Amino acid sequence: QVQLVESGGGLVQAGGSLRLSCAASGRTFSSFAMGWFRQAPGKEREFVAAISRSGGTTYYADSMKGRFTISRDNAKNTVYLQMNSLKPEDTAVYYCAAGDYVSDLRNPSLADYWGQGTQVTVSS
Repeated sequence: QVQLVESGGGLVQAGGSLRLSCAASGRTFSSFAMGWFRQAPGKEREFVAAISRSGGTTYYADSMKGRFTISRDNAKNTVYLQMNSLKPEDTAVYYCAAGDYVSDLRNPSLADYWGQGTQVTVSS
């Protein structure tokens, strides 16, 4: 089992930045690939970014490439999502997730563990 707790969400103006954090506890953090997803009202949960156990491999959704950066610190049991150049359409609840394989974490149905989510609101 692993428990995931996100933080760092909030209200920001368009063009601004936020850094989300996801702290993990339970099983060895470095044994999991980690990912970020988001869900806007009335929409399905969508993939944002994923990172391998070592941090050496990352994936991004096309609309986030160049604006978002996923990273992890295995010594701190934490994964981060740095979000720059935010747009109103980035408004959503952001969730972190854990799974066995980074390639699987592009599909929300293949994640094994989820955090409770953190709200990100981008005003125009």
